[in-house]
Amino acid sequence: MTQQANETVPFVDLSIQWNQVHDEVMPDLEKLFKASAFCLGPWATAFETQVAEYLGVKHAIAVSSGSAALHVATIAAGIKRGDKVLVPAHTFIGTIWGLLYEGAIPVFCDVEEATGTIDLDDAERRIDDGVKAIIPVHLYGQPADVAKLMAFAERHGLTVIEDVAQAIGARYQGKALGTFGSMGCFSFYPGKNLGGAGEGGLVITNDDEKAAILRSLREHGQSRRYVHERIGYNYRMDGIQALVLGHKLKRLDDWTAQRKAIAARYAAALADTPLRLPAIVHGDHVYHLYVVRAERRDDLRAFLDERGVQTGLHYPVPLHQQPCLAEIVTPAADGYPVTTDWAENGLSLPMFAGMTAAQQDRVIDAVRSHFEGTRR
Repeated sequence: MTQQANETVPFVDLSIQWNQVHDEVMPDLEKLFKASAFCLGPWATAFETQVAEYLGVKHAIAVSSGSAALHVATIAAGIKRGDKVLVPAHTFIGTIWGLLYEGAIPVFCDVEEATGTIDLDDAERRIDDGVKAIIPVHLYGQPADVAKLMAFAERHGLTVIEDVAQAIGARYQGKALGTFGSMGCFSFYPGKNLGGAGEGGLVITNDDEKAAILRSLREHGQSRRYVHERIGYNYRMDGIQALVLGHKLKRLDDWTAQRKAIAARYAAALADTPLRLPAIVHGDHVYHLYVVRAERRDDLRAFLDERGVQTGLHYPVPLHQQPCLAEIVTPAADGYPVTTDWAENGLSLPMFAGMTAAQQDRVIDAVRSHFEGTRR
């Protein structure tokens, strides 16, 4: 169907994915309801097997959200109250909830100018004997500097917990993100590249002992029914989410290819504008988001909105400026200038599998019109 001039170009359209999997999902959904397999169950087990094979890892533990994944990974890593953990200042706050729940202290680091991922040179300046781990975020769909990260962690004896919430399917030197550190944590929030019909998350690991701890933690700390070996949580994945995710996973590589094609078209069409476009620096990029940076970002956003083009902001308030952390974390005196740049200038353009050329043309034309107007 041709995109009409007066129709809004959505920031994301999740109905496209649902329409593609609908006929496969519905018969299985009927089976799930007949079996009453609502909490974990056979579909969750099947999805764990399927996604572990896809990612090339030994264990995949399905949980209720990406935040839950990072929380149980924090506990399984042995991070305790008072321990410090290096994290980027430019990320969603879910990256650090698990640390705060356990009384650990996030140590914010600035990010790379080109990628927005953690700047390991800045991390080097902020490390001390209290730092026990590092959580790199593979931001917007691309890897952090994995080779430098792992060398840094080994040099300082740090546990690595990868936040892969936005980058499932991305690879570094042919190996899936999430498989380099001790554990990798994923989110299946509906808008993600692989999104459920609600909340969902995953922890992956090749460590048998950690896998057993993770499975216990997600289900009330049980080692077996009604025997609770540790303080646990109700972090089980719903069977419905696992069922939907299992069907969607089969299409993920195709959807990723579509995202890459959309990103390439943006890059070609906007290369001569004042925008700073996404840079591929450390390997693969699966374009969960297509984040550009623009001076007077809010003016551009308002212009696009007036022309029926939806956009997003990721993330306009850096973690070190969040009100809830004011009495917990002391920001560095030298600040986080690159993080501030991303926060003040970043703008996410529409990006989703199934986006039509006509929709993308409207985005491109609107962006170019804005800058042509500002040059007059």
